[in-house]
Amino acid sequence: MADDLVAVYRDYLACLNERRWDDLGEFVADELSYNGRRLTLADYRALLDADTTATPDLRYRAEHLLADGDLVACRLWFECVPRQRFLGIEPTGVRVSFAEHVFYRFRQRRIVDVWSLIDKDAVREQMSAGG
Repeated sequence: MADDLVAVYRDYLACLNERRWDDLGEFVADELSYNGRRLTLADYRALLDADTTATPDLRYRAEHLLADGDLVACRLWFECVPRQRFLGIEPTGVRVSFAEHVFYRFRQRRIVDVWSLIDKDAVREQMSAGG
């Protein structure tokens, strides 16, 4: 199952990178938990859409990817130029690089739980240094 989830997760990242929001339901359950907060698929889509609207060049790149049972763990790497408020930080026009450490629980090949950690202080420091 783990190898299968790695393939599903890579397809999910392709969906995000191609902004195929209408296909998101293939990878995400109708209801899920995001850092302990209950969301609908529409709520989750709105979060992703807001991030990619604020940073049009945002690309989801898996640096480290592991799967075990129904869990996927990934270190995503981002390099982008925020154009609008992003992660609660006003844009300064500088390129930022940062990692997201994220864990997912899958049920029937769709995401039902997400635990995400982003170093917002590192993003803020980069944006302040360039602004």
